[in-house]
Amino acid sequence: MKPIRLLIADDHTMFLDGISALLDKEKNIQIVGKAENGLEAVTLLTQHTPHLVILDVSMPEMDGIALVKHIKKSYPEMKTLVVSTHSNKQTISRLIRLGVNGYLLKNAAKDTLINAIYSIMDNMDYFPADVYEIHTKNCQQIEKQAAQTVELSNREKEILQLIAQEFTATEIADKTFISLNTVNTHRKNLLSKLNAKNTAGLVKFAIENGLID
Repeated sequence: MKPIRLLIADDHTMFLDGISALLDKEKNIQIVGKAENGLEAVTLLTQHTPHLVILDVSMPEMDGIALVKHIKKSYPEMKTLVVSTHSNKQTISRLIRLGVNGYLLKNAAKDTLINAIYSIMDNMDYFPADVYEIHTKNCQQIEKQAAQTVELSNREKEILQLIAQEFTATEIADKTFISLNTVNTHRKNLLSKLNAKNTAGLVKFAIENGLID
């Protein structure tokens, strides 16, 4: 059996050292790189092409969400396991939608981490009961909110997605072949329909309802 090539990305040195000390005892696991931020991890990916990346959510330079997006786009066969203190339901659900293969909270037992690694490499996603419950409750809340939310037209959904992707009103007008005034009218209608105070409120709605990753 070839050893599992593993890369770890976390901005806490003590966590990196602790994980390394734990996994060094595993004969079938080889740590090929350790990164203290997302951008450093990107560089190490090209150098070592690991089978699995263990990463945190909060990191400088490039956070875990951006790193997962990069991995899924550039290395679709590469596995990802998030190990984080974040139990925020939106964060967990967003990463699951992005296709992470596992999610552990940092208070998980050492044996749980090792089981997660081997399960993921055996093509079985690994989400413990506590994490899966958080995700399930968030999905139920989103469905409930969607049922209570006024329907958006396809055009409104399109405009909302573009706003959430940080396109300006002029750029949106060019992309959708409508006038700038019409774009601004759609934005005002969206603010009213979604009871949002500003663009941040629109972006939050788009993320929570799965309109963007």
